[in-house]
Amino acid sequence: MTDDWLIVASVIGATLRIAVPLVLCALAGVFSERAGVIDIGLEGKMLAAAFAAACLGAIGWPAWPALAGAIAVSTLLALVHAWACVTHRGDQIVSSVALNVIAAGLTVVLGLVWFHQGGRTPNIGDASRFMALFPTAANAVQGWPVIGPLLAEGVLRHNLLVWVTVALVPASWWLLYRTRFGLRLRAVGENPAMVDAAGISVGALRYGAVLLAGVLCGAAGGYLALAQNASFTPGMTAGRGFMALAAMVFGKWHPLRAAVACLLFGFLDAVAIRLQGVELPGLGSVPVELIQALPYLLTVVLLAGFFGRAEAPRALGRAYVKER
Repeated sequence: MTDDWLIVASVIGATLRIAVPLVLCALAGVFSERAGVIDIGLEGKMLAAAFAAACLGAIGWPAWPALAGAIAVSTLLALVHAWACVTHRGDQIVSSVALNVIAAGLTVVLGLVWFHQGGRTPNIGDASRFMALFPTAANAVQGWPVIGPLLAEGVLRHNLLVWVTVALVPASWWLLYRTRFGLRLRAVGENPAMVDAAGISVGALRYGAVLLAGVLCGAAGGYLALAQNASFTPGMTAGRGFMALAAMVFGKWHPLRAAVACLLFGFLDAVAIRLQGVELPGLGSVPVELIQALPYLLTVVLLAGFFGRAEAPRALGRAYVKER
């Protein structure tokens, strides 16, 4: 029985840890697309941020400055996206895809040139990483019956970024639905002409939303390099940005529902890790490749089943041209 509770607790803990970058990217997509700007470039911004964080951590920067560097890089890419799509009214999908391609290629090239380890960065020391907040307390309560493993794995072994992300979900809901900024942001994604007629700058709101998305993607990439892993490897985001987009669509551009979808992805990933090498009765060992594909299969199912029925902001993807 104790072993069963340990398994349950480890899956719960892994679900939260795996879901963090997905939740951050899904929130980024919600803010950007609620303002009417398509952002398929979540993946590229997260990847570039992870590379920046790993580089800074590898040379000895403390965790918080390294995270700030990752956010700065992601925000710079978001600024490029906003400049192309809002200022120059370029195609939002093309701009987003371009960011993904640039980030995927540039991180590998710079990694090869700077570190000569096949695109990888050197390992990041513990002093430059976000570590578990209460490891001693977790070890102390681990042996308690039932509640001990759940408390240790589900609460005490997480790092600070996990709990910051948990807090950001209701904070994002409050910002979008209980503040004047959120009302204007949602309005500019539905009817930008009305917002402009009220004397509010459509461009400024869309810039703000895209840059906020850049900050969140930077935090997601920094988490991958400084908390979940201890170095950068080429393509380490592994499609998480696209999973976050699927979660955002499944959640109908609502931060709370999108976060729940991200937890579902995280749960599937955690279960997939747990099932590797396990013998199932009557089926034998489940192929590792099939297990690893589960989150991506769910992404396809959600997009195929819900994209047509999910009601996107009415002005999504449309450049606004002020009437004279």
